[in-house]
Amino acid sequence: MTEEERALLEAEMSQHGLSDAERDAVRHFEGTADAVATVAALPEPERQAVVDHLVEAALADGKLTAAETATVKRLAEALHLGG
Repeated sequence: MTEEERALLEAEMSQHGLSDAERDAVRHFEGTADAVATVAALPEPERQAVVDHLVEAALADGKLTAAETATVKRLAEALHLGG
């Protein structure tokens, strides 16, 4: 994760009022299975917004790596988006 991407993540967590414990869980990818299941249950526009934010975060440093692209694709598939 680049400094630009980390800064965007920190700003998003602040905007959404995450506690220190929640921020730490995000930083260490804890609870990802539960998070995907929770987001997958949201209406399509909200699921799309999550993917859009992920793309924005991935592009924070001005480039999209192959690993970032693969991650976005996996999440979009898990959220039943695209097709």
